[in-house]
Amino acid sequence: MRAHSGPARRVVLAGSTALVLGLVSAAPAAQATPTAPHHPGSLVLVGGGLKDGNSQVYGEIIKRAGGAKARIGVITAASVPESQDPDAGDPERCSNSACNGAYYANLFKQHGAADAQWVPIDLDHIANADSDRVVAQVNQMTGFFFGGGDQYRYVTTLLNGDRHTDSRVLAAIRAKLARGAVVAGSSAGAQIASGPDMVSGGESYEGLRDGSSVGYFDDATRLGYIPRGGFGFLRSGLIDTHTGAYGREGRALRLAADTHHNRVYALEENTALVVDDPGTTDERISVLGPNGVAILDLRQAHAGTTTAGWSLHNARYSYLTDGDRYLARSWSAFPAHDKKRLTPRDTTPVPVNRDVFHSAANPDGRPYAFRTTARELAARLRTRATATTYETGPGFTVTLTKPLGFTAWSDTAGSPQTLLGLRVGIAPN
Repeated sequence: MRAHSGPARRVVLAGSTALVLGLVSAAPAAQATPTAPHHPGSLVLVGGGLKDGNSQVYGEIIKRAGGAKARIGVITAASVPESQDPDAGDPERCSNSACNGAYYANLFKQHGAADAQWVPIDLDHIANADSDRVVAQVNQMTGFFFGGGDQYRYVTTLLNGDRHTDSRVLAAIRAKLARGAVVAGSSAGAQIASGPDMVSGGESYEGLRDGSSVGYFDDATRLGYIPRGGFGFLRSGLIDTHTGAYGREGRALRLAADTHHNRVYALEENTALVVDDPGTTDERISVLGPNGVAILDLRQAHAGTTTAGWSLHNARYSYLTDGDRYLARSWSAFPAHDKKRLTPRDTTPVPVNRDVFHSAANPDGRPYAFRTTARELAARLRTRATATTYETGPGFTVTLTKPLGFTAWSDTAGSPQTLLGLRVGIAPN
């Protein structure tokens, strides 16, 4: 099948997102999630890898756009334009903005939307971002979906100049969001919802070793960020995508520390972060899908650099899964009602992990390595586990510790799923 969602290679910019760590407290299992006054509009942000058959996520977008009356505008400006796609003439192989837009529009119709249309903006049609005709098209929509690729292309097509002012089309989408529309996106389409210091690329090891830099770089391993950010739809934290699949926890922690953010939402593939009241101080969050969302909390974290290298102490890692809810204002998490608090009984050692950030250099590496070690620790009576980077010279050791107040919540099989408040440290070795 053609790569309809844009480049799938590991270095794609779309997956970048900085994570900010935060202490997350658990509510008693029987306690209802507090509610806040509802404000119009919502976000459905997917960490990339959205499968065509994920009716749970597609259905949520369509429901929030009006159900059977939903009209979805599909924006795929993060893809290469037709002029740069050598397979543009082949409907089975093409992977450009136009054919990706048509592909997603068809998917939304298959999942029950009344209508879905490609919004014709890309690097070949930048002028359309200020077109009366395209603004009129946007104003007919009840929801929007931003596809994957390279989020910097969204910056260059829908934002104007160094000050990143809105194009007329983006201003119209922003106004629709304020009046109740849903704005969704996957991979780069989720990343672009970020505000200041949106990540623009990089790998975890190089980020830990070298730190972050302002800009967008041809070297895909270099940790970069855009100070003025993306569209700023989400207020309460930075965003990263493809987190576990590409081992991006390390780069997220480094970027958050470097740019003085204290929370990051680290989105995993085929799973959505659903945000009500976006852009307010009362953002209310839920998780939808088969994987999860890590919330990284740096409120009490301390970073420093010595001749040995960079280190970070006392960050917190929480991992939310399907049905869990979170209140950004109070930093409070509420596990889904069908989950039970886990009582660990296993006394065996935590399995060794010598590639905690799933290095692209390791041919035998496994995705979701950081999450795996965190869950293995949660399942055991032990209070501490360490894991290392695949790279050495310097290498880095990650230490996970169960502090007072840490809790884990299990599914019906009794295995750890949701983790709340695990302490994280990173140090050179």
